[in-house]
Amino acid sequence: MLKKVLVANRGEIAVRVLRACRELGLKTVAVYSDVDRNALHVRYADEAYPIGPARAKESYLRIDGIVEVARRSGADAIHPGYGFLAEQAEFARASRDAGLIFVGPSPETLAMAGDKAAARRIMRAAGVPIIEGTDEELSDDDLVAAAHRIGLPLKVKAAAGGGGKGMRTVHLLQDLNDALLAARREAEAAFGNGTLYLERVVEDARHIEFQILADHHDNIIHLGERECSIQRRHQKVIEEAPSRAITPELRQKMGEMAVRVAKTANYTNAGTVEFLLDSDGNCYFLEVNCRLQVEHSVTEMITGVDIVREQLRIASGRKLRYRQEDIHWRGWALECRILAEDPYNDFMPSTGRITWLQEPTGPGVRVETGIYEGFVISPYYDSLIAKLVVWGETRGEALLRMRRALEEYRVMGVSTNIPFHQQILNDTRFIGGQIDTTFLESRFSMAEDDDPNDLEVAAIVAVLLAHRRGQRTLTMTRLQNDQSQSNWKRQGRREATHR
Repeated sequence: MLKKVLVANRGEIAVRVLRACRELGLKTVAVYSDVDRNALHVRYADEAYPIGPARAKESYLRIDGIVEVARRSGADAIHPGYGFLAEQAEFARASRDAGLIFVGPSPETLAMAGDKAAARRIMRAAGVPIIEGTDEELSDDDLVAAAHRIGLPLKVKAAAGGGGKGMRTVHLLQDLNDALLAARREAEAAFGNGTLYLERVVEDARHIEFQILADHHDNIIHLGERECSIQRRHQKVIEEAPSRAITPELRQKMGEMAVRVAKTANYTNAGTVEFLLDSDGNCYFLEVNCRLQVEHSVTEMITGVDIVREQLRIASGRKLRYRQEDIHWRGWALECRILAEDPYNDFMPSTGRITWLQEPTGPGVRVETGIYEGFVISPYYDSLIAKLVVWGETRGEALLRMRRALEEYRVMGVSTNIPFHQQILNDTRFIGGQIDTTFLESRFSMAEDDDPNDLEVAAIVAVLLAHRRGQRTLTMTRLQNDQSQSNWKRQGRREATHR
């Protein structure tokens, strides 16, 4: 049984895991870099330890440092959250070698799924449909030759990739060599592995993923699908569950396929099987994400299953509490990723101190955050500062609730992408569910009528008017006080003023 868990992460996901641990009665350990000394996850944990300078490679990516803290603190398990070391087989192996429980799949599964090209080979052998492309490690000349066979457009992808890094879309063959060079350089910098492979582009595709849970007793279930097609530069922006494109019959088919993928990979704990769905209803295996997903919250909202809690139970060796027939989907959930970036300035990251923060509340609203008023957003980490999640009986109700919540959300001191979300939610095509993975790039642009300079001027004018009203009120109050006083008091005040 677990007793103390070290959370090897920061921000909102660290807080999310710490809360689940507390509900299970587990002691918690946080780690932090120099700039995160006053972070919310540090305040929330039972114990907190410094692990190095601000740069992630010197702190949150230091396997030896984190494992050493786990030993020193007496932790018996490590939860990696997502990002950083969450899908690193070396981290899971180092944790196991140190006698610690890694809250996630085995190092062997991580190594297999972490190589996207190898995963394609394994899934093809298991009879899971995959997108036409290459599965072997090939030279640039061989990749060019394969591109002629696959046809255009196609994607160049990093075998060790994730988060859109090491990925390029090629529409013309003469651009392929430059794309290979750029993708390899980016992949080597991000993952230390420049191996690339090719995939045919599936036109008008939706990005659909299935949440799975698997214990150590050969029990595997899925929790249904999430619609993740609203993406910018291969990064998800808005997620929802369920998907308007999925019928009950297709959900059963794809769910069974996701379970088969998990069995083939000897998967344990929580994970996600990602698919592309074309306009004809054909689905293709994309990859396995061997970790908790940012968007797990929308699945929790419609199923009632606490996925993080189940992760901890599975890691402690317990059986799943649910069978497939126990999973039911109720209502609709939406998630907006709140990022510290300026949508009016090419989404440039925004840093600085949060001078004022007002988070939305009310029925069906959930905010998962790692910030607070006075917190400083640094330039060293991902720009995700919070997740805004809403639930409604129907998609229409969820959309209206999300609009209301976004209107209530106030963050001052840094720019955020809240106006971007508001424009997407007002787009008629999004409202109608007419979306695919190219929606933002090819069919949507940030409107210019809400110029932030105009908003700033409006705010200044409002403050000046409020100040003027306040001065006028103060003057009137003094006059009223003077009129209510006796002649003797007024005479005494005038004499004191003259003296």
